[in-house]
Amino acid sequence: MQHIIDRFTKYIKIDTQSDPNNEAFPSTEKQWNLAKILVEDLKDIGLQDVTLDDNCYIMATLPSNVDYEVPTIGFIAHMDTSPDYSGTNVNPQIHKNYDGKDIVLNKEQNIILSPDYFDDLLLYKGQTLITTDGTTLLGADDKAGITEIITAMEYLIQHPEIKHGEIKVAFTPDEEVGKGAHKFDVKKFGAKWAYTMDGSQIGELEYENFNAAGAKVIIEGKSVHPGYAKGKMINSLLIANDFIASLPKNEIPQETEGYEGFFHLHSINGSVEKTELQYIIRDHDRKLFEDRKEQFKKTAENINSKLGQNLIQVEVKDQYFNMKEKVEPVKYIVDIAKEAMEGLGIKPIVKAIRGGTDGSQLSYMGLPCPNIFAGGHNFHGRYEYVPVESMVKATEVIVKIAEKTAKRALKN
Repeated sequence: MQHIIDRFTKYIKIDTQSDPNNEAFPSTEKQWNLAKILVEDLKDIGLQDVTLDDNCYIMATLPSNVDYEVPTIGFIAHMDTSPDYSGTNVNPQIHKNYDGKDIVLNKEQNIILSPDYFDDLLLYKGQTLITTDGTTLLGADDKAGITEIITAMEYLIQHPEIKHGEIKVAFTPDEEVGKGAHKFDVKKFGAKWAYTMDGSQIGELEYENFNAAGAKVIIEGKSVHPGYAKGKMINSLLIANDFIASLPKNEIPQETEGYEGFFHLHSINGSVEKTELQYIIRDHDRKLFEDRKEQFKKTAENINSKLGQNLIQVEVKDQYFNMKEKVEPVKYIVDIAKEAMEGLGIKPIVKAIRGGTDGSQLSYMGLPCPNIFAGGHNFHGRYEYVPVESMVKATEVIVKIAEKTAKRALKN
C-alpha cells in the first residue's frame, strides 16, 4: 500500500491540467513534465521499447514470458487533469482507518467532505483515503490509473512465475478535453484489445458510454448608452437567458441518471455586445443523440425567427460515440475482466459510463477498449478522493487479466 501511495502522490503533485481552448497538442506544455517522469519510471521498472512521441503519447512493452501465442493486450490511462478545477499545488491528505465521519479538508475555509452528502464514503469505512486539502482537485482521474498500470507491470516483472503474453502500456494527453485518442497510433501500439483504467468505484466495468458533442453558442448584441437605449440596444445576455430557458429544464446533469441524456451548460462569457455559451450534449442512444443535437440547433433558429435577425450562431462538433457497438462483437474481452474481478472477490458493477474515456474513441479506431475502475470518487473538484485499497485491487485486476488472457490462449 505504501508503495502505491508514494507513487500516486508523486504524480498528482505535478500539475497536468489540460486546456479546452487551446488547439495545440498537447493543449498545455505542463503535461510534458509528468510525461518525462513516467518515461523514466517505466524504464526503471524494466519495460522495453519505452517511447514518448512528439504529441506527448507514451508507449511501452512488457514482453511475453510464455512460449505459445497469446493475444497482445494493452492498458491505457491519461495524464491530464480536468480544466474544471485547479490542479496546481495539489496537497494530498492521507486519512488512515477512516471512521465514517466528516473529513475536514480545509479548516480555514470550512470545507468538509461528508458522508451525509457523499454517501459512497461509507463504503470505505476502515480504509485509507487520500483526499485533497479543499483547494484543488486530487488528480485520481486518472493518475490513479497510471499508478495502477505501472505498479502492475512492476509486479509482473518481479514475479515471472505469473505467466502472461505481450502487454502494451500507453499514457495519453488531453483526455479531459476530448482529444486523448486523436493522435493515438493504434498500429504502433500493436494490441488486439485494451482496457482503460479510468473508472470510479471499485468493481466498475464499462463498455457503454455516452455519445458526445461539444456546442458553442455565440450571440451578437448591440451596446448603446442605457439612458438612450429604447429601440436601439440589443442585450446579448438577455437573449442568452432566453436560449438557456428554452431547453428542457429537467434534461441537465443534476436531474438525470442511468441512460438519460442531457444538455450541460458549463461556461458563460458575455456582455451586452456579445455572449458565448459553452455546452456539452450527451446521450447513450445514437438516435436520441442526433435528435438532441437537432433540438439544440432548432432552439437557436426559433429565437432568431422571433427576433427577426440571425443573432444566434450555433456550432456543434461530435466528440466521441458509444463504444458498445464496437465492443459487443468481442464481448469476451469484457468477460475476461469480469472473471478477473470475481476471482479477486470483487463484485463487478457492469454499467454504462455517464461520460467517456479514451477507450470510446479507440474502439472506433480499431482497438476495442472497455473501461475498468481506478478507484477514485467525486472527480473534477475539491471533494475528489480515492481509497488506497481500491487502487491495490485495481492493480491486482490488471495482473489477473494478464494471467487469464494467457491461460485462455493456452486452452484455445
